[in-house]
Amino acid sequence: MMQFCNLKKQYQELKPEIDNAIAQVLDHGFYIGGPEVGQIENSCAEYVGVDHAIACSSGTDALVLALMAYDVTYGDYVITTPFTFIATAEAIALVGAKPVFVDIDPDTYNISPSKLEELLKTTDIPAEKLRGIIAVDLYGQCADYDNIREVMKGHDLFLIQDAAQSFGATYKGVQAGAQGDIGTTSFFPAKPFGCYGDGGMVFTSNDELNRKIGWLRNHGQNERYNHKIIGINGRLDAMQCAVLNAKFDRFTLTEVKNRNNVANKYMEFLQPLADSGKITLPYVMPDSIHVWAQFTLQAEHRDELMAYLQLAEIPSAIHYPKPLHLQEAFSDLGHQEGDFPVSEAMGKKVISLPMCAYKEDAEIEEVCDVITMFYRKKG
Repeated sequence: MMQFCNLKKQYQELKPEIDNAIAQVLDHGFYIGGPEVGQIENSCAEYVGVDHAIACSSGTDALVLALMAYDVTYGDYVITTPFTFIATAEAIALVGAKPVFVDIDPDTYNISPSKLEELLKTTDIPAEKLRGIIAVDLYGQCADYDNIREVMKGHDLFLIQDAAQSFGATYKGVQAGAQGDIGTTSFFPAKPFGCYGDGGMVFTSNDELNRKIGWLRNHGQNERYNHKIIGINGRLDAMQCAVLNAKFDRFTLTEVKNRNNVANKYMEFLQPLADSGKITLPYVMPDSIHVWAQFTLQAEHRDELMAYLQLAEIPSAIHYPKPLHLQEAFSDLGHQEGDFPVSEAMGKKVISLPMCAYKEDAEIEEVCDVITMFYRKKG
């Protein structure tokens, strides 16, 4: 069966570097806070173009730490999109606040600046309680940050960039992670740049926020056994940092380009189906580089197509079938079907195809041939 994300092949390509990096951690024995942590923080800060990068235990904890740094708490509200993985809105709920959803742009799947503007003009939430915005870079493409910033003018709101899927992407020449007041990312293994477990990072050029997030990720300690504030156990261990250090150059110098080559091949092979109206290919904004955490298209007869691919032993996935406003976990917000129609429509249409930096042209062509055969049979 074809693999959705070929992590094994990636490991084989980098085996000497990764094995050596892990062996060094085992030799020195500093499993928490070892030198590997500072190394990956420095590399990522320089790559993203911010003053500070703070490694942490997961992409979810990165969001929680960002919200805690702004003292978001009970009675507060934070704006985000309903069309994303639950971690984005879950982080808001975990600090006691409530998510306020804004529908997405149908082309990019990211939060719609025009819908955001509409919300900010019409909301009855007190200004002091509406604290900020978490914009998500879905599937590996940055949100439209220039227009988001324009809409935010005149409102005292922070902007957090949820770059869990977009590390390695750029927006108008700026690396993902640097567009917000705080940026966050995830190093979950299946992400474009992943470790061998959970991991994440927070980005900022604000010295005060950097200092506070550093305390928050380590139980609020500003020095050993002196707890300045309440924090969490949100550290990233040296073993995972060692893996990231070993993979860093390959990712930044080769894999981002390879992922775009794979996506371009999909686009080429599937263009006839797009021309016929059977599918809608992904849209890439001008002046942006997509990192293709997922290659996600819209498809007629989506569920039947997914079953057909499965018969051919080709994996596929739906990211995400049920928007967050319809999830039981957020039923207390009182939303119902029809509240965010674009997100709901996309949940019924999108399908993600196998994607990684190591897909061969023959594999891509096989997937596209099976999809083409499906639509020929459908007529």
